[in-house]
Amino acid sequence: MNGSAKPILLAMADADRAREQVLRSVLRLDESVPVRIGAEAWGDLRSYGAVVLDGRQSIPKSAVAQLQAFVENGGALLAIAAAPATAADPLAALLGVVAETARPQCELFAKCSADNHELLQRIDAEFAVVDCLAALQLLHADLSVLLHVNWALKDEPAAVERRIGIGRIVSCSLGSTAQALRAPALGAILRRALRQPLAAAAERNISTAIVGYGPAGGMGFVHGSGIARTAGLQLAAVCDLSDSRRAAATADFPGIAGFVHAADLARDPAIQLVLIATPPVTHAGLALQMLEAGKHVACEKPLCLTTQEADRLIAVARANGLMLTINQNRRWDPDYLAVQRALRAGLLGDIFNVETFVGSFEHPCRYWHSDAQVSGGAAFDWGSHYIDWTLQLLPGVPQAVSAQAHKRVWQDVTNADQIRVRMLWSDGREAEFIASDVAAVPKPKFYIQGTAGTLAGHYRPLLFERL
Repeated sequence: MNGSAKPILLAMADADRAREQVLRSVLRLDESVPVRIGAEAWGDLRSYGAVVLDGRQSIPKSAVAQLQAFVENGGALLAIAAAPATAADPLAALLGVVAETARPQCELFAKCSADNHELLQRIDAEFAVVDCLAALQLLHADLSVLLHVNWALKDEPAAVERRIGIGRIVSCSLGSTAQALRAPALGAILRRALRQPLAAAAERNISTAIVGYGPAGGMGFVHGSGIARTAGLQLAAVCDLSDSRRAAATADFPGIAGFVHAADLARDPAIQLVLIATPPVTHAGLALQMLEAGKHVACEKPLCLTTQEADRLIAVARANGLMLTINQNRRWDPDYLAVQRALRAGLLGDIFNVETFVGSFEHPCRYWHSDAQVSGGAAFDWGSHYIDWTLQLLPGVPQAVSAQAHKRVWQDVTNADQIRVRMLWSDGREAEFIASDVAAVPKPKFYIQGTAGTLAGHYRPLLFERL
């Protein structure tokens, strides 16, 4: 549902099912999240981790006091276009802001005020939204401005944070329109605001190690650079059998330790999180070794090659209270995000068929990716991304899965030349993934059918690039 361990309460000014659905989509709230409308009673807030105030609403002084106690005890309060118009309103004192009269709807440019703030990590320094700006006036000195919008050459506060006790209040004047809410950067900030505040980065550095540094400029360097840019993480060590790769890692990131054997890394009590970036056939064994040593594990895709391995890893992580996750980095590919935006905007209606394709007609790469004994085959290589996309677009578990492989041309590698994976849901929805090294004419990368339209996303022709 969100980053909070406790459930969320959605409090809306008016009963508006269309807006409610947009909020649920953007904030990733499932149907179990309750909705409070208008003047309905607030009830006991202690069971919630976060409260979302959507739209300007009249909240009695007693309920404001209840919200304040909720935040002081660690709750997160997110106010979207909910700031009162006058300082006399009881809610204004809690939020610490009032909102000016909304200006005409137009394209606005929001600017991050502090790129090192936990809510703004990896957010573009400036991003566009279409909305009606209601600039915020700050009433207290303990407010941190998160976003400014430039209007008539003046930076106007558009989102602020206030810390009270061990909780947080985020007031955002942007998001009054569905189009603004769907802006990816704004949506990410609002989702993060539902989490309990993190401690100062200096107090929460997680000692992290990478297993499998790889060749120069490869995945080890990419992950190491990401760790270095992430507040709260500290790259402490790498583990690689290659002397030259360990030397490259210590040159790229001075001060880190270098391990030859994973067993020695597992015995190091200072390492808290291990990122596994080795070939897939080794993932399950290394992940199990680190989990049994009490380390959190983030693993490159695929997590493992059999369901039995997956079940065991999940069981060990749960039994030891450890995090186990997979690096599904292509969920942030620009074209896939564009597909998601189209679906969330309702442009296609109800989706019933998703087809994805990757491939061409040329010799497969001469690396471990083309060795089925190491990579698991195309379904585990590219399929880890494309099938993950499909399962994000078509919720629920398929009722039936089948696959067909061809080995007809490239005999010197062990991967299939082409694989087709078919998925069928109990309600008739269906999906197909094809990975092919024998496709002289490529299919669309995305072909998605819905009750209101069809989306086709094509690879850009190489001939066009050469021109």
